[in-house]
Amino acid sequence: MNFKQLFFAYANEPIEHIEPLPVSGGSYRRYYRINGKTKRCLGVENADKKENLAFVDYTRQFEALGLNVPKILAENLDENKYLIEDLGDETLYSYLTKYRIDRGFDEHLVELYKSAIKHLLEFQIKAGQHFDYTHAHPQAAFGKQSILWDLNYFKYYFLKLAKISFDEQALENDFETFSNFLLTVPSEYFMYRDFQSRNIMLHDGKLFFIDYQGGRKGALQYDLASLLYQAKAEIPYPIREQLLDFYIAELRNYQDVDEVLFKKQFYGFVFIRIMQTLGAYGFRGFYERKDYFLNSIPFAIDNIEYLFKNFDFPTETPVLKDVLMQITNSKNLRHQTLLSSNLVININSFSFKKGYLDDVSGNGGGFVFDCRGLPNPGRYEEYKTLNGKDEAVKKYLEQHDEVADFIDNSYRLVAPSIQNYISRNFEHLQINFGCTGGQHRSVYCAEKISKKILQNFNIQIIIKHREQN
Repeated sequence: MNFKQLFFAYANEPIEHIEPLPVSGGSYRRYYRINGKTKRCLGVENADKKENLAFVDYTRQFEALGLNVPKILAENLDENKYLIEDLGDETLYSYLTKYRIDRGFDEHLVELYKSAIKHLLEFQIKAGQHFDYTHAHPQAAFGKQSILWDLNYFKYYFLKLAKISFDEQALENDFETFSNFLLTVPSEYFMYRDFQSRNIMLHDGKLFFIDYQGGRKGALQYDLASLLYQAKAEIPYPIREQLLDFYIAELRNYQDVDEVLFKKQFYGFVFIRIMQTLGAYGFRGFYERKDYFLNSIPFAIDNIEYLFKNFDFPTETPVLKDVLMQITNSKNLRHQTLLSSNLVININSFSFKKGYLDDVSGNGGGFVFDCRGLPNPGRYEEYKTLNGKDEAVKKYLEQHDEVADFIDNSYRLVAPSIQNYISRNFEHLQINFGCTGGQHRSVYCAEKISKKILQNFNIQIIIKHREQN
């Protein structure tokens, strides 16, 4: 049964349009947006039969408990296909990335994360009390074998490929010690396994949750660590501490909590979650040569550095601590990954008198901004032989508020496209600024917006000033 037959069985109408969605970074599943005349949904195709069965079974259990998950609309698991409710494209991650450009990580975003935490506790405790793990994949519990899988994933796909030096037997001994510490933590709860902002959808004013097919029985702290220490979400550290305290306060509605012990255990799970994600970045980036994943490494390194400065490592594991310190001290890792996105932004200045710029990318170009409405230093004798990179011209333009507003408004237009292009692994974007002579205003604006972009994105920029070159 193909998607046409499956959709007709669900909707009683034929497909009018089917569109493949961009491949999700860490998944081998393929998604299709399917529209009929009156109904729509997502089609999912995945060769991993056990993963499909886990997702469908978990979804039905969550639905029965009233949790916010996409509805299963139709299925043919023998042929690795099923239909789910279409929750749109807005994830918590994409929303906060756009929102914080102008407003930072304000109270509105804090409240969204608090809402996510309340839902998380429902998954962990409400679902976890009577959950059926029969179809759990690959394991029904986050026990010692799962922990050692994650630690060895980190060792083989990150440490070795990143050329971090270590004594293998001594590191294995530390893995044993560290895993034994984690196993002292109560683990009778549902562990979502990948509870982070890319797996939280915003739909009809509510939060919905996806990609829980790897869920199993485990400790509370792991999922909270996944949410608060997601590398590229970049939640400010004081807000992470605030949200940790909020989680503990909410947890007290369900059970007694030893706050000091809980926090010590929490930071242990933060470390293993960071190591697991570094293993994933190494596998996808170093091994599979998908540079997009390498772009997250500096953010994970920042998290490790912060943890070492502010909290004690929870166990006596000197070799494990040493390799983590080597990672934080590696200029090579930080530098090589800064430009790891495939996207290259060409920023140009030009003169309208000499015509528009050619498209060098082959994708039709991009943004063109007209600077001719801004104050023109070229009208004054003292600036005529200078250009927009000279201090005197910059000081002149910075005296006028409308110039700063123009830069800010231009950035607000291009930033969502940059984020979208990165997520879709696009390779080119062109941003052009034109003025009368291509000497002062357009040069200044091109230089300024490049700095603004680099403050917010780890990306390669090529600047050209056509009339200056």
